[in-house]
Amino acid sequence: MNLLIAIAAAGALLTLFFLARTVSCTRRGRFLRAGGAGVGGIGSAAIATAAVMLALSLYSYERLTAEQVVARIAFTQLAPDAYQARIMVDGRLDRLYELHGEEWQMDARLVTWKPPVTVLGLDPIYKLERLSGRYTDIGRERSEERTVYDLSEASAFDVWTVARRFPALTPGIDAYYGSGTYAPMADGARFEVSLSRDALVARPANEAARAALGTWRPGSM
Repeated sequence: MNLLIAIAAAGALLTLFFLARTVSCTRRGRFLRAGGAGVGGIGSAAIATAAVMLALSLYSYERLTAEQVVARIAFTQLAPDAYQARIMVDGRLDRLYELHGEEWQMDARLVTWKPPVTVLGLDPIYKLERLSGRYTDIGRERSEERTVYDLSEASAFDVWTVARRFPALTPGIDAYYGSGTYAPMADGARFEVSLSRDALVARPANEAARAALGTWRPGSM
């Protein structure tokens, strides 16, 4: 992040330098030099803008230094096959969602780094992407009401999206979906969601969750 800020600052200074040089050369009638300075200014401005946008995008993600708890989720039953899910993430306000079904699923976006970017020593980054309700029976999954919620905030520039769409332009970035984790919903059940460098894992955090897992027969993903 500090490197991107430094690149953005250097690009901004170069842009100002080339702008001043363009004005100076134009006043002196040195139009060829003015044109060259203008091109340099456009290039440095583009680099500064790209660095700022990338820094803002990375700021919207969380660093992943080791397997860690990224969220906690608690359930309150509202009706048969309907639950209120409370998502708890450290440093953020709790969020409430109504899920339909017998199971819940959470997915995440992961960004890791490949050569030559690995020389910068960057940690992988992640963003929780969506929360959804599931039915154990495939037939019900196809016919019953489904509930899916976006857990990520909208961004004008997203490093994960760019890397997925334009891999040739981002050779040092590996962007992929984390393996989604899913588990049964039950009244009063609480789970902790941990993320390793390649997968989400749901673990029971109280007796209600352990009891639900003990009688659960998961369906097909």
